[in-house]
Amino acid sequence: MSCTFGIRVTPRASKPGIGAWRQVTGGHEELEVRVTEAPADGAANDAVVKLLAVALGISRSEVAIISGATSRHKRIRVPFEADELRQRLGQ
Repeated sequence: MSCTFGIRVTPRASKPGIGAWRQVTGGHEELEVRVTEAPADGAANDAVVKLLAVALGISRSEVAIISGATSRHKRIRVPFEADELRQRLGQ
């Protein structure tokens, strides 16, 4: 059992954090994620993984970027269902 979901990353943000879910073209949702790191040498991706792991209460090895490593729009996989994902994020 795992969940795959979309995120939209804002690198070089003034303050890191996880925002709200937003509707995107095609009718699916993306989670807004802000990190202070620049998108160079994978620093922003590492920050995204760390931020999500802390917010979800899991280890970094359980958060996987499965597509979009060089894009603002990424697909993430975590080891539980979508309902639990929203519950852990408090949304």
